[in-house]
Amino acid sequence: MRISIITETWPPEVNGVALTVHGLAHGLALRGHTVQVVRPRQSQIESPDTAVTTLAVRGAALPRYPGLRFGLPCRRQLQRDWSQAPPDAIYIATEGPLGMSAMSAAKSLGIPVCTGFHTRFDDYLKHYGLGWLTSVAVAHLRRFHNRAAATLVPTRELAHELKQLGIGNVRLLRRAVDTSLFHPRHRDTMLRQAWGVGDDDPVAIYVGRIAPEKNLDLAVQAFRKMQARVPTARYVWVGDGPARAELAAKNPDFIFVGTQLGGDLARHYASADLFLFPSLTETFGNVTLEAMASGLAVVAFDRGAAHEHIANGIGGMRVPANEPQAFIGATFALGVDAVLRGAMRQNARMAVASLAPDAVIADFESLLLRLAQEKTHGHSAVAARI
Repeated sequence: MRISIITETWPPEVNGVALTVHGLAHGLALRGHTVQVVRPRQSQIESPDTAVTTLAVRGAALPRYPGLRFGLPCRRQLQRDWSQAPPDAIYIATEGPLGMSAMSAAKSLGIPVCTGFHTRFDDYLKHYGLGWLTSVAVAHLRRFHNRAAATLVPTRELAHELKQLGIGNVRLLRRAVDTSLFHPRHRDTMLRQAWGVGDDDPVAIYVGRIAPEKNLDLAVQAFRKMQARVPTARYVWVGDGPARAELAAKNPDFIFVGTQLGGDLARHYASADLFLFPSLTETFGNVTLEAMASGLAVVAFDRGAAHEHIANGIGGMRVPANEPQAFIGATFALGVDAVLRGAMRQNARMAVASLAPDAVIADFESLLLRLAQEKTHGHSAVAARI
């Protein structure tokens, strides 16, 4: 097939959407499909990507998200390109101006479309003083996704939430994790020594965007409670974002290592002991699977990846959403009990060992093929099912 994937974000940008879409595109290319990626031009120096073809369009900086861009409207450009080389199916990963242009262009040309729901922008707004726009955002998301043949989500929980918002064409596409890259064997004694900890000192780690919507104050409170009992505990922060400078100024003992990728990221995960994930705004949380594959005991709210993949009290600690004291208590319990922590680390790894990327790509490929067949045969075969 010839497949076009539309996304506002793409590596070297580092976020869950960019990495997920990159994995889907390259997975399809490896299976013999011709994959076009439509995305904004990036400010970073880009490495050549021979696996996919790229159509770079005009973009602008995303407010309050330094380093990220969004695509500007380009319906006519897409119509010209797709008229000359029509895709069999289109996947739109983001709902911004670029995604809207792609939806309109595809509809005008009769090309089947599915969308992905990766980010709860309606939840993000309140963290940036824009909560009054929530109803507008929800209306846009509903209108946009209901124009697609299917909207792909990573969890049954999110599917239920979207149906309550009035998005009715939801289909499950599970997320995968590279269990060969993220593995406990990458634990690095030298790295732990650089952090100033011994073999038995608990290290908590955070991986992701250091930003207000991530509920990071709760992670700090939980760690401080644990550290009061285990003074040798340390907290390592991987990533960057608008809240980093203030967080570092208030917590001079925290270790900030910036953005880490590939093997370096795997080494940082595996060299820690606990993964504290306090966010309530995630649609999934890829980092949860990466931490589990790396053999970390996870504390997270009972949502997204944690809800789907953590057996509570066995492979990690799932706490009820919006119960911060339960999150603090779970962190304390794991931080002070090395035996419990060790057992959960082993169980976490086993819980995600079967989440192979190939299976997810095959499911994605199958859905796109059915979309293309619907166009050929003139009837709808992709039912919204979970």
